[in-house]
Formats: sequence, structure tokens, C-alpha cells
Amino acid sequence: MSFISETQLSGYRRRTNMFSADNIVNLNENFYRDKSRPMVFLSHKHDEQEILQGVVAFLKEEGVDVYVDWMDSSMPAYTNAKTAHSLKQKIKIADKFILVATPNAINSKWCNWELGLGDAAKYKEHIALLPINKTYKTFKGAEYLAIYPYIDYEDGSNKYTDGRYIQEGYYVKYILDNRNKRLIPLKRWLKAK
Repeated sequence: MSFISETQLSGYRRRTNMFSADNIVNLNENFYRDKSRPMVFLSHKHDEQEILQGVVAFLKEEGVDVYVDWMDSSMPAYTNAKTAHSLKQKIKIADKFILVATPNAINSKWCNWELGLGDAAKYKEHIALLPINKTYKTFKGAEYLAIYPYIDYEDGSNKYTDGRYIQEGYYVKYILDNRNKRLIPLKRWLKAK
């Protein structure tokens, strides 16, 4: 599995004036939002706000709305059973589920719980990992993560099996049974219902 580095995300973060609830869309079923814009539930480690800000800016540039639970005023102030129930509903309502797969998030009980809910509600066409690491080294997460599609950057130097070059850009990659990969441009994946 490849990844996006924190350095890459910092470029998106710098282009964002301020990180606030204004950058995030509420995910209530009856709440008005532009339903032509896909909605992404972002599962993440709460204490990684710089990373989160970069991811939100990155996804907003891709033309989607993003839901972040702790910026939702309808969520309980302290984690409890109501929090869990609300998160289940938000994941169901969202068009896509993305786990910001940092080493800390992979070790988080809440992120893994959310991933399980995302798996049940969105598997396999509407869920993806966004692997992020501090350096340009790959990291090994829990083995079960290998079943999920993941978001990765192609620099234009790799080829498809038919010899054509893969265009530069971000893709959602699915590992196939024969170990080949199916690539879908991220923007197209985000807009697919």
C-alpha cells in the first residue's frame, strides 16, 4: 500500500484560510445541503488536526463536501452511546466513507469501529483508505486493511498492463484477485453514487 505524505497535505492546508465548521457540512438527513455535491464521512484520529485540515482542503478541491464529527454541533459534547448511534446514522447518510489511515488512526478503537460501520454500509465501491505517513516510507497496518481500496498518487511514470502510461493524478486503487489493480480517478470515484 502506498500513501500520501504529511508534506503533500501541507500544501493543501496552506491554501485553506481557516479551518472551521464553515468548511464542514452537517450530515443530518433533513438538513439542506447541495445534494449534487458528494458527501464524504471522514474517519480520523481527533488529535491529528493539522493532518485533518490538509485532508479536508484536499477533498474540497476535489469537489466534495466533508463531514467531520467533532465539528458537528448536534453531536454530544462527550463520547457516549448517543455518539455511537449518531455516528452510525451519519455513516449511512454519507455517499462515501474515507478513513484517514495514519498510524495513530489505525491503532484507534474508534477509527476501527467506524471502519467496521463503513464496511457494512459502503463496502466495496464507496469506501477507501487514505494512507498518510510522515515520510515517504510505506507502512504496514493491520492485515485486514489490505481488503480496502485506497487513495494513491500516480506521477505518470507507471504503466497499465497494456503498456499505456497512467496519467498523473490521484486514484482509488482496488487490489484484484490476480494481484493487479483497478484504478479509478479519484474525482470520478468521489462523484459515483
